[in-house]
Amino acid sequence: MKVLKPLSFLSLLIVAMIFVQCSDDDTKSTTPVKIRLTDAPAQFDKVNIDIQAIQIHSSSDESEENGWQEMNLLNPGVYDLLEFNNGIDTLLVDQDMPSGKVSQMRLILGENNTIVVDGVEHDLDTPSAQTSGLKFQIHDDFIAGIEYKLWIDFDAARSIVTTGNGTYKLKPVIRTFNEASTGAISGTISPAEALPTIHAVIGLDTISTIAEENGEFLIKGLEAGTYKLAVEPIEGYNKKEVENIAVTIGNITDAGSIEIDAVVQNN
Repeated sequence: MKVLKPLSFLSLLIVAMIFVQCSDDDTKSTTPVKIRLTDAPAQFDKVNIDIQAIQIHSSSDESEENGWQEMNLLNPGVYDLLEFNNGIDTLLVDQDMPSGKVSQMRLILGENNTIVVDGVEHDLDTPSAQTSGLKFQIHDDFIAGIEYKLWIDFDAARSIVTTGNGTYKLKPVIRTFNEASTGAISGTISPAEALPTIHAVIGLDTISTIAEENGEFLIKGLEAGTYKLAVEPIEGYNKKEVENIAVTIGNITDAGSIEIDAVVQNN
């Protein structure tokens, strides 16, 4: 009978190094990915979207139908988009994904999509969203070992279409942005009772939000450049514009306190 000799210390060390090397290689070939949902403001009570799946497409695959990978959606179900306004968001995906180029993403919706207007709930028609999904372009890289944070930003006001017979359809206007390539503008509107909508304008692009009850606001996902802030308060207050707000990548530009005046009533 042949007796097996125990492994020497050197042999054990070599095995351990091989194991660690394999683990390192696995880490280097994946990217931690976080995907969050946020929204631009809209004058509805609720916009309920039934998110059932998120898929991502690799640009290395020439076939449109091949290359789609299902991601691990943390909480499938109904999300009220209007809860995620003014810098508030919710985490949809938190997982490691294969590193490499990605081109598209899509949301697969369920059937429980509704909109609430003046306290009345209506069905929200979402053509093809339950099958082919809501697609949008990314064209970005998942870099090995570097956390990738992506925001899906619905523009609820522009995404809802009212038909002639009083029904509502979802024709989504969606933009995506990631923390590594964008900046933000913050500030405070006074008086807060003016309940203003704030627009960050650059060229032909406009990104909007609604101030909080205390007048504070935050507009995220802005490309670098010089913006104009257009403040639109409720009736009884004058509009105001603030020019030359510089946005840089990875930073929040504080626009300070913006005072708006009440409309002077002529006797």
